[in-house]
Amino acid sequence: MNPNTEQALQPQLSVRDLEVHYGPVKAVKGISFDLMPGRITTLVGANGAGKSTTLLALSGLVKKQATALQFNGRDIRNLKPHQLVASGLVQVAEGRATLTRLTVRENLQLGAYTRKDSAAAQAADLEHIYQLFPRLKERDGGLAGNLSGGEQQMLAIGRALMAKPSVLLLDEPSMGLAPIIVQDIFRTLQSINQTGLTIFLVEQNVRQALKISDYAYVLETGNIVLEGSGRSLLGNDKIQQAYLGG
Repeated sequence: MNPNTEQALQPQLSVRDLEVHYGPVKAVKGISFDLMPGRITTLVGANGAGKSTTLLALSGLVKKQATALQFNGRDIRNLKPHQLVASGLVQVAEGRATLTRLTVRENLQLGAYTRKDSAAAQAADLEHIYQLFPRLKERDGGLAGNLSGGEQQMLAIGRALMAKPSVLLLDEPSMGLAPIIVQDIFRTLQSINQTGLTIFLVEQNVRQALKISDYAYVLETGNIVLEGSGRSLLGNDKIQQAYLGG
């Protein structure tokens, strides 16, 4: 991205003073961050830091407070989850959440449930998903419950893409997958991002996440404690010691 162009860009998603409480416990403690258009931005941190809760708050799935939550210039603090999806903010849930008794094709078609465009447009996007994930095309009529973990992750990403997002939220896409499959998933995310799609990635695989990130935030016990480019954080001593074994 041209630096002069980047300076002129406004955040696609702007979050200010986001808080989430679970009873008396404050899981997210007033964090602020921006997602710039066309970037991969990552939120990293240990288990229990509040990463997944942050995504759930953005998706409208947990109660939240924020002084500002602007998506493409629109205040989305009070939108319901299906309204957020229709607006272009779409999450791939942790654990993939595929509908195991439906076929691969049926799962993908359900991803388009908020769309108002033509069946032909949706069919074209379905074919694009099959080009992106050839294994899903091979298993088109099979039950999602019979897919491997890596294939289910592909299905979850494909289903989210069928909603035509402008920002894709991903919660731990590498969880439980073999290292070679993780590399495939991360390469696919980079390929998707190169089409212009903004990605917000929550990930415990800190090294892989930072390698593909334009920008990243480090979350500890509900607070953002560090931020910078993915490359700069990979070389940061604190990150090395806390997350990269060195």
